[in-house]
Formats: sequence, structure tokens, C-alpha cells
Amino acid sequence: MKIKEIREKNINELAKNLGEKRIEAQGLAFDISVKQAKNNKALGNTKKDIARILTVIREKTNI
Repeated sequence: MKIKEIREKNINELAKNLGEKRIEAQGLAFDISVKQAKNNKALGNTKKDIARILTVIREKTNI
């Protein structure tokens, strides 16, 4: 997910996306731990998306 796409969303949509990404990250971490994951890089990308979403939420609440 690009930062430009994230900035276009409102805080409610961002909160919803954040919850979805956290669940996705948890599932990916489990898959990696039991060696079922085909793409280990996906967990890192998901964590970066979470960080981007949190950054934009903080930007919007501080304005």
C-alpha cells in the first residue's frame, strides 16, 4: 500500500485497515513459524504498511 493511498483515507478507514493488517501480520507470523509460508518477505511488507498507517493516523490527529 502506497503512502499516497493511505493519506487519501479518513481516520475511520485507516483504523479499519490497521486492524486488518494486524490480523494479516499475525497470520503470516504463524505461517512462518510452522514453515507453511511461501513468501517470508510478506510479513515485513505488512509490518511496514502498519507503520505507514500509524504514521498517517498520528499526522491527522496532530493537525
